[in-house]
Amino acid sequence: MDSTDEVVDLIHLADRPGTSGHSVSVRVLGRSRPGNLLGHDFLECEIVIVAESLSATFSVTLLPEDLEDWEEALATLETRRFAMWLTSGRTVSLEFKPDGHDRMSVSAYDGPASGVTVTVPLFALPTGWVGKQRDLLARVHEVYPREVVETSPGAYEWRRNSDA
Repeated sequence: MDSTDEVVDLIHLADRPGTSGHSVSVRVLGRSRPGNLLGHDFLECEIVIVAESLSATFSVTLLPEDLEDWEEALATLETRRFAMWLTSGRTVSLEFKPDGHDRMSVSAYDGPASGVTVTVPLFALPTGWVGKQRDLLARVHEVYPREVVETSPGAYEWRRNSDA
């Protein structure tokens, strides 16, 4: 990871202050292989889940399409429906189960490595939480813009400024 990388949240879901203190975050730590054409746009991240007596952290590498999938999951969550994210089987997957009353449970399943599932209830999500998640996604795109383009299957090159 390059020392100039900025740590930013992609996801931060937490109870309102003064409630349980439960939270689920996905923190982008930096590019996976900065300057390497085939890994430059991959992002090293950690999923952090906090509850009363539990703190769990899972390391994940996100691909550019994972960010697109998160945007789709947010559209589903905005309608207060169940959504899954990171379902490829290569990394930890997340399930979001809203109950329609500003509450949601979030589960992280580490199928590829430990087989552990951690579920945390979020009892009082703040008003506008979906918009806040979209703002975080936009910030990740701003800090870590996609800089590699696939010109044909298996052929990659650096994106030119005029392509952005």
